[in-house]
Amino acid sequence: MIEAPVSKDQAAAEPLVRIRGVTKRFGSFTANDNIDLDLFAGENHALLGENGAGKSTLVKMIYGLIAPTEGTILWRGAAVALKNPEEARALGIGMVFQHFSLFDNLTVAENVALSLPRTESLKTVPDRISDIASRYGFALEPDRPVWTLSAGQRQRIEIVRCLLQDPHLLILDEPTSVLTPQEAEALFGVLDRLRGEGRALLYISHKLDEVKRICDRATVLRHGKVVATCNPREESARSLAALMVGSQVKDVKAAADRTYGGERIRVDGLNLPAGDMHGVSLQSISMSVRGGEVLGVAGIAGNGQSELFAALSGEAAARDANAIRFDGGAVGADGVTQRRRRNAAFVPEERNGHAAAPDFSLSENVVLSRHAESGVTRSGFVDYGRAQNLAGSIISSYDVRKAGPDPAARTLSGGNLQKFVVGREILREPGVLIIDQPTWGVDAAAAAAIRQAILDLAARGAAVVVISQDLDELFEISDRIAVIHMGRLSEAKPAGAVTREEIGLLMAGTASGDARAH
Repeated sequence: MIEAPVSKDQAAAEPLVRIRGVTKRFGSFTANDNIDLDLFAGENHALLGENGAGKSTLVKMIYGLIAPTEGTILWRGAAVALKNPEEARALGIGMVFQHFSLFDNLTVAENVALSLPRTESLKTVPDRISDIASRYGFALEPDRPVWTLSAGQRQRIEIVRCLLQDPHLLILDEPTSVLTPQEAEALFGVLDRLRGEGRALLYISHKLDEVKRICDRATVLRHGKVVATCNPREESARSLAALMVGSQVKDVKAAADRTYGGERIRVDGLNLPAGDMHGVSLQSISMSVRGGEVLGVAGIAGNGQSELFAALSGEAAARDANAIRFDGGAVGADGVTQRRRRNAAFVPEERNGHAAAPDFSLSENVVLSRHAESGVTRSGFVDYGRAQNLAGSIISSYDVRKAGPDPAARTLSGGNLQKFVVGREILREPGVLIIDQPTWGVDAAAAAAIRQAILDLAARGAAVVVISQDLDELFEISDRIAVIHMGRLSEAKPAGAVTREEIGLLMAGTASGDARAH
């Protein structure tokens, strides 16, 4: 095992948190195996690993959500047995989760108050929020309803909730996954300030360049075990990824001889009203994508990405059938199945519950999206043998790791389920692919495999639209990039002719853009 020495100051200090021999089993499955980890005050410590490596299980034990099967967690040298997060927070442990736990119809102050002791008066909360926001350079309005806020503003609420409890250890899970580059820079400034105050930060991220930038040490988990502790600044992103997966992650490369064909996707003046009060109306959306081309659509969560995917996939019908055309045919009024029969494929953002039925087996999930073709249904009857063969081809081609011959979708890790649903669509060889957040929460190796599969499909002549909040991803695989903001789409620009900062400004709505992507 690779192990980086602690600094001289740390060697002389008592760790804030010391984890010794912690193991967590779920039945016969061992999620964490004999974990040792030290966290020091004033340290940014990264926790790295593939999907399913055991990161989430470990931080849940530190935060009191689950109890270890074996081993000891020591807080300031004393063993603790945390029964729930309330006990963890009382010690001084806070956590900001990747998925926000906020009530849209409540105000900022009301959401913050829900996490405070019952003795706290709601009348004092706005002033306390303003004080914390001022100290750390946040801009938050206590009386604003949450549904009116951007993803970055919502994340500030989660951080303020933790800071109001004066934590000594702050755990952050993928904190920049929904932020613009400018918002991420602001967050890094806050994290530097927290570290300067002597707080410990445990930082989980798949963005290895930012780990190298802001973290002092990194602990790497693989298959539930610690395989390395290192100084990430002395490693490359590639070497960190290799530690995570146990081998070098392949580079993602577009085909050198790729050519562009004729127009395969055309959207003209698409307008779609919001489905509910929290939705976003699409306004005059236009785009054109040629065969062999990948069009990336960037944006902050909640700016119309879900509505755009629904319109392109047929989950929401356009008022004008001609507003959306695939290979020259009007599909705006068609449903999902009709569009699939026109050789289009779709991968939604939410893999468990939208892209896949959690309690259905993998072969049954093949039937869900391929019943209109591929020969899995005949005269109204399901050919389960054919479905199982197709599932086997997907599993083999996309290295989907699973337990059992045909397990339920919910038993797969996030990365493996994502590889399965992406493979299910791409192996159809569609002429049009619409994919939303293709590598959300997916580790480096799985992300590379999915991005390469998208590029390879485009090289075979498909037109691809990738909707993503990950700018690194979009710059890696897109030929052109457009930005969706408040339901409007900017002009699509060549990826090589635009900077991350320019895209970030468009995402934040602080730079103007032509409302056509063609």
